[in-house]
Amino acid sequence: MLTVRKSCDRGHADHGWLRSLHSFSFAGYRDARYMGFGNLRVLNEDRIAPGAGLGLHSHRDVEILSYVLSGVLACRDCGGRVQSIPAGHVQRICAGTGVTYAEFNQAPDQPAHYLQIWLEPGCRGAVPECAQVPGPALQEAGLLHLLAAPAAPPGALALHADARVYAGRFDGADAAALALDPARKCYVHMVRGTLQANGRALSGGDAVFIEHETHLDLRHGQGAEVLVLDLAA
Repeated sequence: MLTVRKSCDRGHADHGWLRSLHSFSFAGYRDARYMGFGNLRVLNEDRIAPGAGLGLHSHRDVEILSYVLSGVLACRDCGGRVQSIPAGHVQRICAGTGVTYAEFNQAPDQPAHYLQIWLEPGCRGAVPECAQVPGPALQEAGLLHLLAAPAAPPGALALHADARVYAGRFDGADAAALALDPARKCYVHMVRGTLQANGRALSGGDAVFIEHETHLDLRHGQGAEVLVLDLAA
């Protein structure tokens, strides 16, 4: 079963310094149909204005992935240490027993445009961790690259969540296939461009909810960048 949700159907918020599109219920956006999917709880597309950001705030027992599309996102912990995440990179924070940090746009002249993904961990009370890797914009096109997984191989981010996160760029004759376990869920999010997923036409911001299927086929991309999340049911 495949269900397409169009970009224009997402929730949205405009705080001036932050413009956000919500694929699932978040903050002031509530939709009982979209409270999460499997162990995926949040997928926000955010744009932070130059010089702006979110002050110190805390999380615990959640896996947070920040996928930076343009500009420079930065995190500052309560000790003042700053970690920059440039365009094309993906950061993972394991909040575990608790983390406190600020997020802000480090670029002085352009918005920080990024996706933020929250996954529910399979265990509570993990030791907090932070790491980052290059995303698909810095890797070979026409392939699904593993970004994050439990017991991740070198070059991917290790997760405490039962999920595998892939990303890739597709154009022209590029195509990729991924075997799916029909007992799990799969979520496809179009980052930008156009693409067909199992024959369904997608544009930037669109998503496909996949259940009880055995394969995913991606092809006919035009400037396409896509995220694929293999999720616990």
